[in-house]
Parts: sequence; structure tokens; C-alpha cells
Amino acid sequence: MFTSIYSFIRPFLLFSISVMLFLTLVRTGLAIWQLDRFNDLNSIWSLLTNGFRIDLSSVGYLCAIPALLHPWVSKTRFQEYWSLVLRIWFLICFMGILFFELATPAFINEYGFRPNRLFIEYLAYPDEVSKMLVNGHLITILIVFALLLFPVKKIWQFTDHVVSNKVKEDNAAIGSRLVSCLMLFVVIALSARGTLGHRPINPALVYFSTDPLVNSLTLNSTYSVAYALNQFGDEKNAAKLYGNMEDSKVIELVRQESKQPLESFKNNNLPTLSKRSPSFKGQPKNLVIILEESLGAQYVSSLGGIPLTPEIDKLNQEGWAFKRLYATGTRSVRGIEAVITGFTPTPSRAVVKLDKSQKDFFTIASLLKENGYEAQFIYGGESHFDNMKSFFLGNGFTDIVDFNDIENPQFVASWGASDGDLFNQADIELTKLHNEGKPFFSFIFTSSNHDPFEIPDGIVSPIQYTAEQLQQYDDKELLRHKAIQYADYALGQFIAKAKAQDYWENTIFLVVADHDARAMGKDLVPINNFHIPGVILNSGKGPTLDQRIVSQIDLAPTLLSLMGIENISPMLGQDLTDPTASNRAMMQYAENFAYMVNDEVTILQPSKAPLNFQYNYELNTLSPIDINRNTSEIALAHVLWGSLAYKNHWYSLKKE
Repeated sequence: MFTSIYSFIRPFLLFSISVMLFLTLVRTGLAIWQLDRFNDLNSIWSLLTNGFRIDLSSVGYLCAIPALLHPWVSKTRFQEYWSLVLRIWFLICFMGILFFELATPAFINEYGFRPNRLFIEYLAYPDEVSKMLVNGHLITILIVFALLLFPVKKIWQFTDHVVSNKVKEDNAAIGSRLVSCLMLFVVIALSARGTLGHRPINPALVYFSTDPLVNSLTLNSTYSVAYALNQFGDEKNAAKLYGNMEDSKVIELVRQESKQPLESFKNNNLPTLSKRSPSFKGQPKNLVIILEESLGAQYVSSLGGIPLTPEIDKLNQEGWAFKRLYATGTRSVRGIEAVITGFTPTPSRAVVKLDKSQKDFFTIASLLKENGYEAQFIYGGESHFDNMKSFFLGNGFTDIVDFNDIENPQFVASWGASDGDLFNQADIELTKLHNEGKPFFSFIFTSSNHDPFEIPDGIVSPIQYTAEQLQQYDDKELLRHKAIQYADYALGQFIAKAKAQDYWENTIFLVVADHDARAMGKDLVPINNFHIPGVILNSGKGPTLDQRIVSQIDLAPTLLSLMGIENISPMLGQDLTDPTASNRAMMQYAENFAYMVNDEVTILQPSKAPLNFQYNYELNTLSPIDINRNTSEIALAHVLWGSLAYKNHWYSLKKE
């Protein structure tokens, strides 16, 4: 009987041991690669032991269904077919695990942690992503697939060894099958659950560091992607991640922090809807927003970065510039969400991509449309990417100009027409809108500064780097620098041309980044990698460098105020024309949320207590401080607000 039981258990025992050994070796290799991220040997030991728990859970899930079927199908007349099915299943599992681990180093280099929800989201756009990969990461792709194909034969042979039947009899007793099934069920259930506690194992239970990369190494990449996929179903409920708060308390706190008079909130069905009076009292102005792709303050010398953007530096000397403006996230759709809707960041996908926000969701375009404005989106690529076209057309934009509408583009890259071609078309479109005599809002989104950084030849020359800088930057980063230089050049050419056009005088321009190039670092939220440039031209103010801490969500209310638009809106951002406004920002970094007031930062993590830090802007360091329950409550209210507003259709100009 014991021999029969072992023969039933043996395939899954061998499979589990081989997978866990492989994952442990890979994790160890990644830890050695990132050794400078570990404080001591204890942290490496924590990585390996906690990683062992995650790997055990992973193989538990992978084995669950075939293991429970195996005792009843093996050693029957279906044995031959079942063995083939089992071998194919094991091969698929081995190859899937191998693929994700091979893809991990490149993903870490780009995003600072293991493959996660970003890996899944990009799969929805195979055309754009395939062009980017082929043009910018071809060698990496070839290496990954070569390493995938090389071991297929060996793995297939190994699966034969794993599933081979060592017991001679054709039929095993029903008792052996039953005992084997029960044993497999108990072991697999405990392994998959990973704990005897109230809740099954999840990343929060094994995370032990304040370094996001170290925490992500605790997982394996298959588990990380699978967990992210599972979280898509719960993404509308931030309370499951960060904790609960009464809805009334959430509403009270977010109203309070908006700096709007409490008596202005009069609609109980739309709790943040309030009336805002503009600072400018004359004839309402036009608006142009230029959203610059992946342009962090680290590349802007007037904000303390390296000298790649002389044109933006010049604009910062001319307009109302923000010294400490922070993006809400690390993706373009998050930047669009913040700048166009003023919506607070959440751990879910940006509202640009969510179902319930495709119609009657507040945007400044929908508000301006009600005020008689034409609203236009101009983009050099395909506007369907990241669901932009659907979201815009459903929420106030009346015209979409994308790659197919660009007249005679001179340079076409993986992501579409170059910024130079985009801005040439933008000038044509703005001239048309001006000549039609109606007020207009135009939203221009650039793309040249996007991996694989394809730009026209002969336009820009690399800056002179020091020997120390050349050691610091790899070839890809140097390509990024040239793309930033080109994007800045194209922007400068456009602004110079626009200043000579009739539409310039009565139009407010905002130039702002969607996010930084890469958000990476040892902190739970790398604050410095959310620091972005932003400048308003024709604001009516003289040249100003605003020293306040500002969030992307503050820009829309400020622009409407400068335009002279009296409005009723649900936005929580502050009107920066009020000198007492702001000095707070919020940032979503994967599943971590940061709320910064002055230089005090509260960071929320899934299923963990809030942490408070003091941020040193000059040194870019976060130093732990005692918990501040007041700011922790305010942070929780803001991260919960987005989920509540989305779920209940609160972020609208009308109640459905």
C-alpha cells in the first residue's frame, strides 16, 4: 500500500522540488545582483525563507487540480493518456515559470520591481508593444526566447521521468487511492494557503523591507503576475488593501483638504461637487495643455537636474513655474487622469481605462463643453492606445486628431509621428480653431521620449558628460537623454511659432510631464521620481518660481481659475491662485500610496499599519518619524475616496 501511495504522490513531489529549487536559485542570483539593496545577512535570509513560502504556495496552486485527479486516473486503462496530459501540464508550467523569470531582469531594469500589473496591461496593445520591443529590446527578446527553446527537449525528457509509473500492478486498491487523494489534498491546501492564519498568504505577509525591489524579490514572477491579475477583480475597493473608514469620515476629510469653503458643498448625491469662482474676471480664455511623455525633473537643470531641457528652462524663466510639482503615478494614463480630470490616484487602473468612467465622468473638457468650448485631443500615435479615444469621446472631447490625421509626417517612430510633426499639426489645428471664432481647449500629448527613443537624425547633439556621468549612464539611458533633448527642442520650436500666431494672446498654455521616466529606489515610494516639471504661460502673473508642494490634481482647478471659468465641479485639487493653497501632494507607486504634507510623508501599504517619514528635499531621503495619526487618517481618506467616487458615480456633473 505504501508503495502505491508513494507512486501517486511521486510526480508532484518531484515537480515541486525541481520548481522550488529553480526559483530559489533564481532568487539567490537576483539577490546577489542587487546585493547593495540589502542591509545585512538577516535580510537575505528573510528574503529566502519568505520566498520559500511563496514558492510553496505557487506549486500548491499549480499542482492542485492534476494532483487531486491523479489517484483516480492513474493505473487505470486511461493511464497512457493521463501520463501525456500530465507531462504536457508540467511542461507548460516549467516553461511559463522559466519565461517569467527570464523576463524579470529586464523588467527590474525598467520599472524597479518584478513583473506585475504593468506586464498584464501592456499585453492589451500587441501592435505598439511589439514595435517597441523589436526596435528597442530586440537583443533581450532573442536571448529570452533562445533560453526558452534550448531546454525544451530536456524538460520534456524530465517530465517523462517525473510521471513514469514505478509500480508494476495495473490497478491499485481503492484504499490507496483514497489515502493518496486525502494526503495530496491536505498538503496542497496547506501549501497553497501558506499559513494557518485567518487569511491565506499574500505579498503583505512576506514583505519585510522598506525597499520595494527587495520586497518584490520575495515573490517569484509567476506569482507576482498571477496575484496582479487576481487583483484586477478587486481593484475598485481600496479598503481591502488599506483598511476601512466610514464614508462620511472620508467625505469630511477630503472636503476639508480641498480648501473649499464647507458651505460650497451642497449636493449630497455628489459629495465633492462645489462651486468655484475664478481669479480672472475678464473674457474667458482658451486653453492648451501640452503633456510631455516621461519627463522627470531630474532632466531639467532649472529644477536641479542635468541640463537636457534648455527650452523648458527658458519657459520656467518666463512663466509661472512650479519648483516642487509631483505626479500622481508612473504611467501616462495616471498623468492624464490627474491633469484632465483632477481625480485622486488609486491602487486600481486609472479611470481612463475603467468601464464606469467611459461616460459622464468629469473632465475639464466636459465642463468647458458646457461653456461653449471646442475640446480637441492631438496625439502623434494611435489614440486608441490605453483606451484614450474612448474615454475622451465619452467625456467632453469633440475632436480627436491622431497619427492618421498628421499631414505629411517627416519622421515616424514605433509610437507614431515625431514630436516635431505633432507640433506642426497642433499649430494647424489651433489656427483653425481660432479662425472659427469659438473658444477652445486643446490637449496635446507627445510621444518621442518613449522607449525605444527613436528620433530624427541630425537635430540634437549629445551634451558633454563628465567621466563620472558616463560611468553612471548606460547606453539606453544615453538614448533616453537624446530623446529628451529632441522632445525639448520640438517643444521650443512650437512655443516660438505659437507666440507669433493670433491664437497666442488669448490662450493659456500649460506644459507639464505625465510622469518621470522611471520610478526606482530603495524607498517604499521614491518621492524624487515623482518630481516633474510644470509651467503655465500667459497666466497673467509675472515670471514666478512657485516654491510650494503641488500635486498634478491641483493644475485643472488652477487653469480654470486663470481662464475665468466660473464652474461647479467635483475636483479635490486646490486653486493655486490662492496663496494659502496646496503644500500637499499624493503619489501611487504600485500598491503603495504616499500622502505628503509639507515635508512629512505618510505611506500606506496593503494590510500594514501606516508609516510616517520626514522627507529631505535636498538630499532626497526619507527618515522614519513617529506615527502622525491625523495625517495617516487624511492619507487613508484620500486613497479610499477614489474607489468610493468611482463605485458610486460621485465624480460627475450629474447624478444618473
